[in-house]
Amino acid sequence: MKKIAVIIPVSKFEELETIIQSSGKIRELDYRGFEYRIVYAMDVNSKNDERVRWLRNTGIHVLERESRGKRAGAINDALDQLKDFMPDYIAIFDVDSIPEKNFIKECVKSLEGNPQAYIASARRYISNPVNLVSRTIEAEYHILNFMLRKSDFKQFNGLIGVLRADILFKHRLNEEAITEDADFATRMHSLGYRALLVDGIRIYEQSPISWSDLINQRKRWYYGGLQLWRYWKLVKKSKNKKFILSWVMALTMTYVVIVLLPLMILSPVVISYYSVKKHRKISLLTSAGLVVHVMLLQYSALSAIFKFLSGKGVEWKSMKRVLQ
Repeated sequence: MKKIAVIIPVSKFEELETIIQSSGKIRELDYRGFEYRIVYAMDVNSKNDERVRWLRNTGIHVLERESRGKRAGAINDALDQLKDFMPDYIAIFDVDSIPEKNFIKECVKSLEGNPQAYIASARRYISNPVNLVSRTIEAEYHILNFMLRKSDFKQFNGLIGVLRADILFKHRLNEEAITEDADFATRMHSLGYRALLVDGIRIYEQSPISWSDLINQRKRWYYGGLQLWRYWKLVKKSKNKKFILSWVMALTMTYVVIVLLPLMILSPVVISYYSVKKHRKISLLTSAGLVVHVMLLQYSALSAIFKFLSGKGVEWKSMKRVLQ
């Protein structure tokens, strides 16, 4: 029987209610045919963290840790704890991840059909379109899903998906990287591995619900993208022209997103299309939201570039969640 481990890194800022909701979604997944272990790698906020007690009372494994290495450190620490279990596959989720029930089984099936793949995942969708900010990001995700399907550099945010355990154990995550997911994806693609986008399944996640949270999130993403240029020689060494082109475009075009502003005049048409397709009304205010969104992304990119060139870091800040 194949073994699969599920790792959920948790920051000290996450509320108990969020953990309760997360654990319910993760335990509902279809694990038939697998021996499995669920590990919450938790940055504790006290010596008697109620979140740890609650999870352990449900039989879930909890790794208590300090904030060393942030998210990458949490996953690496979980890998160390899993050496006695030695899984064949490792699924990584965030506390706001809502994968469809057959997510793991379909991802494993895709990995077994392609020995050159290091990760399998699915298109992302927003689970909390509760205001203009999140509805605007929901519209953005339709574009990102299209680009993900076309790109030869498939980078799944947060490494949310199912990975081959042997590859993850061997290469581990870079705890110095701001965006450890993009860092790992760049290294794996450069080594000739592939990332698989699995059709027929979805995974939902929460978006920021305030413009300030969006700016803080994207500053980190942009800053992390600038760090990836350290791998330029490794990327070129791959000699995979399609991957190199996709990688370079991802690390250049996104920093001049303001050029897309004139295209926002077409956004009402696109939004109306998805409104009809999904059989629900989407406010045309989202069109205005997209204009604001593009401008804030450009501000975030410029801010990240300034901080990077001046040698300043970016601060990780907690994001407000919506209980569902």
